[in-house]
Amino acid sequence: MSQEEAKTPSGRAADRGRTGRRIALTPNRITAAVLAALAIVLIAENTRDIEIRLLVPVVTMPLYLALLLMFVIGGLCGALLLRSRGK
Repeated sequence: MSQEEAKTPSGRAADRGRTGRRIALTPNRITAAVLAALAIVLIAENTRDIEIRLLVPVVTMPLYLALLLMFVIGGLCGALLLRSRGK
């Protein structure tokens, strides 16, 4: 056990991830968490049915499902951009 781990009552390092690095609340992480919370509130508040045209077919679905789908697609696009940026 290292000296740093011995400082905590449980014997585990406080605020540590699996790699042993500190988990910091950066402005980017806080902004992302706030935006995600706002997106979830927006989705939860809009439950009426809407019609969406997907090129040719018209689909009727609850608005919250359409918003949730776009939220997931946006998150995937952001993850792909960040992944390609790191290479």
